[in-house]
Amino acid sequence: MKKIANFLFLSLIFLAAFGCDTDDAPKSGQAKVNFYLVDAPTVAFDEVWIEVLALRVKADYEESEMTEDDDSWEEIIFEGSRYINLLDLTGGNSLLLGTDDFPEGEIDQVRLILGEDNYLMKDGERFELKTPSAQQSGLKIKVDQIVEAGSEYNLVIDFDVAKSIVVAGNSGNIILKPVLRAFLEQSQGLQGQVLPIEAQPIQVTVSGGGQVYDSFVSESGNYVLQGIAPGTYTITFTPNEAYNPVTVADVLVEAGKLTSVPAVTLTLK
Repeated sequence: MKKIANFLFLSLIFLAAFGCDTDDAPKSGQAKVNFYLVDAPTVAFDEVWIEVLALRVKADYEESEMTEDDDSWEEIIFEGSRYINLLDLTGGNSLLLGTDDFPEGEIDQVRLILGEDNYLMKDGERFELKTPSAQQSGLKIKVDQIVEAGSEYNLVIDFDVAKSIVVAGNSGNIILKPVLRAFLEQSQGLQGQVLPIEAQPIQVTVSGGGQVYDSFVSESGNYVLQGIAPGTYTITFTPNEAYNPVTVADVLVEAGKLTSVPAVTLTLK
């Protein structure tokens, strides 16, 4: 009797492990897509909180009926609102918003649905972020990424806080006008380190081919910029007023590769 009980117990463990492995793999004929949120650091505020209600995905595949109607968009289910401090998502940190399987085809767009409880903290004081009514239907982000059956992808939504918060003239209102882009995590980009820490805040500006990408280094001096088109770029590091800026020219970004830029040490004026 004891041998039978042990056999049943081991069988249950095997089935549980097999079930976990199966759940992690894409369904037959489909691709698994993990959706992550990141932020290019900003130094003007202590915290920036957004209320995320939903994430919707517009996919184009054989026999799909892709339209602008909400019924044709796949929704990543949340259990209630998610409150996210965007400034936690810097220096390579990210937040998993959700995962779903899609038929082989193309992820055309994603739509981030925000609630009205968005605010920032500065020197211990809370400031409400006004959201234009036009954004209540969701923030559309073009993706245009092909997904193949049997593969797993990480799709990253980059929420640029520094460009998304606008002070409205004399009214004193602070408006949230999100600037977002999306890319596959394994797409090309740049990474590196800028020291010393005393030179912070340090802005990183990547320019070339008519494009400009901005970010700030993290508290540890690291930076990562992804989703940059292949090409040759100039990187400018702009520290606080006590240090000299530095420009690094002819940095090559190759397709599908995260290029490591040699560490930069800034000098005092």
